[in-house]
Amino acid sequence: MRLPGAVRAGGRADERGLTMTYDELHAEMVAAMKAKDKVRLSVTRVVLGELKNVATRGAAHDITEEEVTTQVKRTLKQTLETLEMSEKAGNNAERTENLRAQVTVLESLLPEQVSGEALVALIEQVIAETGAASKKDMGRVMGALTKVTNGNFDKPAAAREVGARLA
Repeated sequence: MRLPGAVRAGGRADERGLTMTYDELHAEMVAAMKAKDKVRLSVTRVVLGELKNVATRGAAHDITEEEVTTQVKRTLKQTLETLEMSEKAGNNAERTENLRAQVTVLESLLPEQVSGEALVALIEQVIAETGAASKKDMGRVMGALTKVTNGNFDKPAAAREVGARLA
């Protein structure tokens, strides 16, 4: 089952902040098969399987880039939770290493987070656009940042920066 996607090639977001499409994720799986990369193959298969489930629920539709990113984030969160439990249990080092490798693969499938100087510039722009003047407007600024970046920004750093600028 091939669900159409479009826009860009490669596993990372480009400078315009575009994310991975379904077709690109499928291509990642094929590349992992050819490279005999078992960890990357298993991770991409899990994400693709979940995306197929999403596509078949309710009305059939094309998988969007946002759905791909959301599913990768969801799988990453689940894997991190499993890794944390595995580290606490401390009884299976091989499984823990496999989970760490899966986390690395999942992080490589996500777009780069906006941080540093780019984040500061974006915060200044959003504050100017929203007309925020006090700490009471912090939620509005953070919401606008989330919308502009599709949630791909360093939230703790952004909160500190916004709080300092609206003090």
